[in-house]
Amino acid sequence: MLHKKPDILCLQETKARPDQLSADVLAPKGYYSYFEYPKVKKGYSGVAVYTKIKPEKVEYGLNIEDLDMEGRQITLYFEDFVLINCYFPNGGGEDHRLEYKMKYYKAFLVKLNKIRDKYKKIIFCGDLNVAHTEIDIERPKENENHVGFLPQERKWVDSLIENDYLDVYRETHPGETKHYTWWDVKTRSRERNVGWRIDYFFTTKNLLKNAVKAEIHENILGSDHCPISLEIQL
Repeated sequence: MLHKKPDILCLQETKARPDQLSADVLAPKGYYSYFEYPKVKKGYSGVAVYTKIKPEKVEYGLNIEDLDMEGRQITLYFEDFVLINCYFPNGGGEDHRLEYKMKYYKAFLVKLNKIRDKYKKIIFCGDLNVAHTEIDIERPKENENHVGFLPQERKWVDSLIENDYLDVYRETHPGETKHYTWWDVKTRSRERNVGWRIDYFFTTKNLLKNAVKAEIHENILGSDHCPISLEIQL
């Protein structure tokens, strides 16, 4: 997506340490770059941010050791707003991974509210690894007992909204269906558009009026996810 020259580009599940990157990926012309990566498990998780605007401060993780070992979050403090890029745990597999995911969700919201108390305006984006409502997934009934659409996961998204963080795409496309951001590769579900909307931009309520356009770019290939974008005036 850098060829589109966005002011800020956020990536999740990068799976690489900075010392593994070529010079043009590590420091593309015209951008400041920031990377977070797992501390113990290589080729896993990771996030990156490229920005034309230099932040005043950058923080990595949640400042909770066991939740920060997988390199999932970067927080950038700009003059007028705070941006958080996060790759939330999937929660699948062994039982403890769902427990880990829910612990991460809880800690993230606590951190989010603390930042808002001081800085007021927040944008956060990333792979939340949950489809919020039935219109965010192609087959809700078949998946109601599957990780990524479990009641407790969806309830956490409810809690975001109850805390006045707004899903910009849903706010600007109410009721819209059949637009997803992830498809299972093994079942070739993208060809049939059997997908899930699990990638989001959220903002504090005071920024929603500044949102110009929120889009899902289903036609951009190269991953089991597709890019999403937010145009906002700040």
